[in-house]
Amino acid sequence: MEPTTLNVDDYVTRRGLMMVLSSPSGAGKTTLARRLLEKNSNMQLSVSHTTRSARPYEVEGRDYYFCTVEAFESLKEQGEFFETAKVFGNFYGTSKSPVKRALETGQDVLFDIDWQGTQQLAQHMGERVVSIFILPPSMIELQNRLHKRSSDSEDTIATRMSEAASEISHWAEYDYVIVNYSLDESLDNIEAILRAERLKRSRQIGLANFINALVEQKSS
Repeated sequence: MEPTTLNVDDYVTRRGLMMVLSSPSGAGKTTLARRLLEKNSNMQLSVSHTTRSARPYEVEGRDYYFCTVEAFESLKEQGEFFETAKVFGNFYGTSKSPVKRALETGQDVLFDIDWQGTQQLAQHMGERVVSIFILPPSMIELQNRLHKRSSDSEDTIATRMSEAASEISHWAEYDYVIVNYSLDESLDNIEAILRAERLKRSRQIGLANFINALVEQKSS
């Protein structure tokens, strides 16, 4: 009689992970986040609250929850956020409840947040967080991408460029760094990171039971 092959899925479930993409504005993280979500059904986007106005292409509840400063402050006082940050004069915050629900069911959650939010998220959730910093290939290219986006005024673009060096200075705080020469190549690299992180021993609940079953099978 041939030995029975054990199905690892009968023994092991996976802890959901929290993947963070950060970059200076215009470096491509939002596009990469969207494409990553399109290719991974077991991942959902963490939708942040923000006090800034919606851009023409943004949808309430899909891209952000848009709210007043007063409403934001009220949620913050109630302890509803993992992290909050003030970026270019606007507030951003990540709600706890939907993220925790997703993680409990083995879903991965993707975050499009800045370095401030990443620091706070890591303080709360430790090794559950996998952080990736996206760099532009050059500052000239970054400026060109901001102009091509056509959603910001010249003054806003100038402000974003002046802040870019400060944001980039936090690259060493991240687990991984990717230079975004092309979206396809960068997406491939992010997916490779995701596959490896999903396979980490610490994320596989019940792996010891599978190992025990293997050993017992050999013994018998």
